[in-house]
Amino acid sequence: MNEIQTTLSKTGEAAAPALQLNKVRKRKGTGLQSTMDMIKNVIPYVLFFVVWELFSQLNGRIQMFNPLFLPAPSLLVHDGWALAQTGIITDSLLASSMRIFFGFACGATVAVLLAVLMSKFSMLERWMSPFLTLVSPIPSLALLPLFIIWFGIGEFPKVLLIAWTTFVPVLVNTVEGFKSVPSTLIRSALSLGASQRQVFTRIMIPSAIPNLLIGAQISLGLSFSALIVSEMMGADSGLGYLIVDARNYFKVTNMFVAIILIGIEYSLFALLLKLLERKVLAWRRGGIGEAVEKVR
Repeated sequence: MNEIQTTLSKTGEAAAPALQLNKVRKRKGTGLQSTMDMIKNVIPYVLFFVVWELFSQLNGRIQMFNPLFLPAPSLLVHDGWALAQTGIITDSLLASSMRIFFGFACGATVAVLLAVLMSKFSMLERWMSPFLTLVSPIPSLALLPLFIIWFGIGEFPKVLLIAWTTFVPVLVNTVEGFKSVPSTLIRSALSLGASQRQVFTRIMIPSAIPNLLIGAQISLGLSFSALIVSEMMGADSGLGYLIVDARNYFKVTNMFVAIILIGIEYSLFALLLKLLERKVLAWRRGGIGEAVEKVR
């Protein structure tokens, strides 16, 4: 018996380096795969700007149309850097980022809280459903003139418009997420002795989070549209104001710089949402090892 135990211990000691080597190789393979995925994601952007540069250079030679209407990316980089030296780009990015952050956060928070109440109280849902059916088809941009009449041209109507644009999709998708929870999960939890609070916090909320994030992703694009339009009407800062100012003085390169910055800023916010989704929904990728709670 002792000889068998000694043999097994020696075998385990001999296998330990091999297991560690396999783990190292797996980590290296994962890192290499992540690098390759990043390169694949960057290639379309690089290709887009390369084609744009070549087409603009070609248009500058053969004059298919006025080259001023479609400046080359190299010219945009040059003029954008000169514009950045004045501090206008920094101020515009900061102003737009603050508006979209506060408007998006306020709209999403109110929508989630109302969705929770609607899922808990059926009477509230019956009263809110006709209201949502009435207002959801109305474009939020149609409300901007009304908001300006009510609240003036300060920061509040801009943030309120963004919050309203965020509110409706997040609310609708979150309520739908609560409704789509399988009844078998709820009955199983109740049969195992779970309380109503535990069912709501451990089953319903996690099941509704994917729909909530879908609503947030939909709202993000709509919120940026509301942001730019609101900054074009009665603002003295922001990327939308930068576009209007460039239009007034026919600075086409400044328009393109602002448009590209809008795309970059939206991409960063969308990336943050993706990272949040990976963090919150990690249990969906990790299988049973992530789905089952660990005893501490």
